[in-house]
Amino acid sequence: MGSAGCRVVVVLLMSAAAAAYAGEAPYPTRPVRVVVPFAPGGPSDILGRLMAQKLSDSLGQTFVVDNRGSAGGVVGFEIAARAVPDGYTILVGGGSALSQNPHLYAKLPYDPRDFAMISQITQGPNLLVVHPAVPAKSVQDLIALAKAKPGQINFASAGTGNRLASEMFKSAAGIDIVNVPYKGTGQAINELVGGQVQMMMMNMIAAMPQVKSGKLRGLAVTTLKRSPALPDTPTVAESGLPGFEVTSWHLAIAPLKTPKPIVSRLSGELAKIVHLPDVKERLQSQGLEPVGSSPEELGRYIQQESVKYGKLIKQIGLKGE
Repeated sequence: MGSAGCRVVVVLLMSAAAAAYAGEAPYPTRPVRVVVPFAPGGPSDILGRLMAQKLSDSLGQTFVVDNRGSAGGVVGFEIAARAVPDGYTILVGGGSALSQNPHLYAKLPYDPRDFAMISQITQGPNLLVVHPAVPAKSVQDLIALAKAKPGQINFASAGTGNRLASEMFKSAAGIDIVNVPYKGTGQAINELVGGQVQMMMMNMIAAMPQVKSGKLRGLAVTTLKRSPALPDTPTVAESGLPGFEVTSWHLAIAPLKTPKPIVSRLSGELAKIVHLPDVKERLQSQGLEPVGSSPEELGRYIQQESVKYGKLIKQIGLKGE
């Protein structure tokens, strides 16, 4: 081969090597910030810290949780939306901020289109609970009781999530039950246990200790499938309201224009992490199921949830506070 031919081969090899390097550039090479849009101790924080630790283990770099709990998660999502899209800021939090908030608030400092989708991490049910004095042992009993006493059964809510879950149940069952809002979940639980209100759609983590102690009665979970955490508790869907589904779910996202190779790598890592035996066991103990979706699947799921809740929010005229 002549010198010209050798030069062509060398150039081609160098180009191929450069392309391979560009496609697989080292990541991460420095600590990554994981924005959690809620205060320490809650479900998003627990999940965010678990994912941060496992990502640190698998990618060999520190993932640091940054709690930004204010305005119902809005501040954290705004911070993530405005961060430099270089892969060194991601957010782990509740999906309702993208599927419900745009319908609740006339103005938000972020838009669902401001983010690169990474993965849906988990999903889990709410648990429909009643005070033990309520003479209802099933969803059908509760519906019959509410129809016999329209406007006399009150349901507790603390924030928009469980309020919307109860409103969804109210609409699907065709019953007249009355919302009693509380500033925090703790206060709502105390009032429910005390009998001041009769029912609530509760987060599984908060509900299970109350049900297991006999302070509240669990009637049904709100996912389409039964929860491994409460396998003997039926779903609302199998209890007379086919298709009824309300989920509490968490996602991982990044600022828009975060490089696709980084997004793909994070998505793939999270999909593996959530199905590790120890992680799966820990999630299921809290009533959560691992998902680990692709970015495209997450985008479609957000759109689906947005349509569902947009209709309900408009129907009941609910506004964010």
